[in-house]
Parts: sequence; structure tokens; C-alpha cells
Amino acid sequence: MTTTLRARATIAAIIATAALLSACASKGPTNANYDFGPLPAPTQAAGATNIGAIIVADATGPASLDSERMQYRLLYADARQSRPYAYNQWTSTPLQLITQRMKARIAQAGVKVLSTTDSAASVNLLRLEVDDFAQNFETATQSSGHISLRASVFRSHRLVDQKTFARSAPAPSADAAGGARAMADATDALAADVLAWLNGLPAAPATPPMPAPQK
Repeated sequence: MTTTLRARATIAAIIATAALLSACASKGPTNANYDFGPLPAPTQAAGATNIGAIIVADATGPASLDSERMQYRLLYADARQSRPYAYNQWTSTPLQLITQRMKARIAQAGVKVLSTTDSAASVNLLRLEVDDFAQNFETATQSSGHISLRASVFRSHRLVDQKTFARSAPAPSADAAGGARAMADATDALAADVLAWLNGLPAAPATPPMPAPQK
């Protein structure tokens, strides 16, 4: 092979290598945003509750849940450390997702969900305090979504009842997509538990009729 041919071959190899490296670099991780997906079919017949109208206050919780970052834990490594996904996040904060899902599931069961501006003193008020909301990896290839919260019902500014709920759901895949599905399933299951609990609470006393005006 002549010197010219060797030089051309060397240049061609350099160009091919540069092109390959450029192609690999362009295939890096891509960002993905997740929510809870479409509302599933109701698990309780419409009109089955007897709690009347209710106000669902915005869920509260740790500062880590007031961010769009998706969190996970490696239970087999350090269960006390919560880690964020680098390239995946929620479309809104977990506290907002939980609030909207709870309102939708309660309304789906036939309960009138009111806003705080439409409230009356005798209307039930549901408060949700979220303690944990994370994808937990039991092994490197197996994980589940876990949510726990404390629900309180107030009526006329007085506590009617309070209960703690917790639910877990398996993730179909060991990644952010699987975690989003697991968290949605766990939240839906927990919402059904809350709804059943609300249905067992005593109904609000009937409002006495206004006296007729005297003539």
C-alpha cells in the first residue's frame, strides 16, 4: 500500500470513529414526565356513600413531596436514604397528584366534592397528611410503590375521626416507569380504603328547617 493510500485509510478511520462517538453521545438518557394516568373504573357503586358533600383539603407532607422529583429507596442497600431519579420526574408534585386523585375517586363514587369557597360549617372536611410516598427496591430487579398517610375528618371545626392508611403495589418494571405505575396503583387502592372508611362515619345531623315567618 502506498503512502497516499495509507494516509487516506487513516483519515477515513478517524472520521468513522468520530462519527460513531457522536452517534453514541446523541443517544444519552432522555427526560420523561409521569402522572397517575387515566382514572380507573370505580370500585364502589355510585351513590353507595352516606357522607353527603365533602371538602378535600390539599394534601400536606414532607418538603421532599412538594417537588416534582421522583424518589426511590434501595431497601437492600440503605433504606434510610431517599434518592431522586436523574432524568425522570412527576408532572406535578406528589402532594398535588394525591389531592387530585383523591378528589376524583371520591367524586367517582357519587359524593359531592366541594371547594373551600363553597363550604358550610356543617360540611365534612377531609385532611390528608402524607408520611411516605416512594418506590422501594427490595432487590436490584424488584420494587414496589408505597404510600402512607393520616386522614382526618372535621365537621363544624371538630374532629369526627382520624385513621392512618398504608398501601403498596408491585412495580411492573425496575425503573421510573414501573415506579409511576406502582405509585398510581397504590394511591388508587388507598383512596378506596379512605372511601370505605368515610362511608362508615356517622352522617351529619339534619339541618332543622327554618321557622316560618310570623304574620
